[in-house]
Amino acid sequence: MANMKTIAQNKKARHDYFVEETYEAGIELTEVKSLRAGRVNLKDSWCSIVDGEIFVNGMHISPYEQGNIFNRDPMRVRRLLMHKKEILKLYGTVKQTGYSLIPISLYFKDSKVKLQVGLCKGKKLYDKRA
Repeated sequence: MANMKTIAQNKKARHDYFVEETYEAGIELTEVKSLRAGRVNLKDSWCSIVDGEIFVNGMHISPYEQGNIFNRDPMRVRRLLMHKKEILKLYGTVKQTGYSLIPISLYFKDSKVKLQVGLCKGKKLYDKRA
């Protein structure tokens, strides 16, 4: 069994969306030290598919405090790593009305950083009461 340690959860995602399916994506990163300190915010983040690649937008990773002037922009768009077949399948589904890709959680699986991406359908106001 893989050693898993949750870094951050997007609690708002389950409140605002019905999660139909979840996928695991690797993440292309230079900010692992900031993630180890748990300095990440998934709120209001979403995923987009551009030219057969999947990206996460709006994910805030605070700059590493012991870093230097070359620290990256905390809000920059980050590329996710998934199989081409999965990305194309998701692209076809997201093209349908009402579906979106929302990051649900960020975690370490062994020593690799993984992002759980949910295929979600938006909730109406009356669905949120429960």
